[in-house]
Amino acid sequence: MKLATFKSGGQEKIGIVHTADTLLFDLAAAANRSGSANPAFASMLALIDAGESALEQAAKLFEKHGKDESLSIKTGTAEILAPIPEPRQMRDGMSFPLHILQAPRGQLKLAARAKNDMAELARIEAEPLGELPEVYRKQPIYYITNRFSVRGTNTTVKWPRYSQVMDYELEFGIITRNKGANISAAKARDHIFGYTIFNDFSARDAQRIEMEGRLGPAKGKSFDGGNVMGPWIVTPDEIGDPYKLKMEARVNGKMRSQGVTEGMLFSFEEIIAHVSKDETLMPGEFIGSGTVGNGCGLELGWYLEHGDTIELEVEKIGTLKNRVERQ
Repeated sequence: MKLATFKSGGQEKIGIVHTADTLLFDLAAAANRSGSANPAFASMLALIDAGESALEQAAKLFEKHGKDESLSIKTGTAEILAPIPEPRQMRDGMSFPLHILQAPRGQLKLAARAKNDMAELARIEAEPLGELPEVYRKQPIYYITNRFSVRGTNTTVKWPRYSQVMDYELEFGIITRNKGANISAAKARDHIFGYTIFNDFSARDAQRIEMEGRLGPAKGKSFDGGNVMGPWIVTPDEIGDPYKLKMEARVNGKMRSQGVTEGMLFSFEEIIAHVSKDETLMPGEFIGSGTVGNGCGLELGWYLEHGDTIELEVEKIGTLKNRVERQ
């Protein structure tokens, strides 16, 4: 099942995405049509909180009324919001070894360019990548970002005024369900509601400076509208193996990055086990995979420009599309 949050007629709704992703089936309207209004269909968080029975009810409604054209609207005519406009928490990881190795070198190259130090730039480029720091193999590494800066597909991301270097990041992630703590990796799949795409837009020059403080990204990541996810959530039964999905990033229609979701140092199940150690994992949280290798301009040596359109596509999920503009 693909589940979207959208706005139609001035109202925020949730629905099932169907007919090759071209239609949105309005769950609340379908429940009303059946004479059994269900508060679980008021929002995506309400649906997640209501548990498995609410998903079963949604499936039954679609089976009964899915062919009723009056209960579906075209995805092209609706405003598709982030599947959860305000997640209960947002964590983003560092899971792909190639990105972990290349990103710091990209920041050093960015600093050398800022100083116009071509000799230093050449020295950095000539150095081998080196070995992966052992800490990344010992435990999942992640940071917590601003859950109020989330936007969805087809939105324009406003370039923060304090930055001159804007970048995209090709990621995917999970939405959690079932509150719990001290969850074992073996049982963590019961806490995955579904999968979505994540574009962790980054102000690289701001990030480079603040990361010298060795605490974590702040203004380099948390600007209004910079945490983009969507276009919808796909439930695990429709995904199959989440660690074999093809990924691609396009800028202005041209392919810039390609990857596969396999090769994460820790699976989402293992990340959930780590996060929930003596800490309660809430339903409706987002956990990102981190950037796939070669999945951002920082690694490739070029950055976004005013007016660029970025599309992130992940197999079996869909395409997340955004435009960046200077303010």
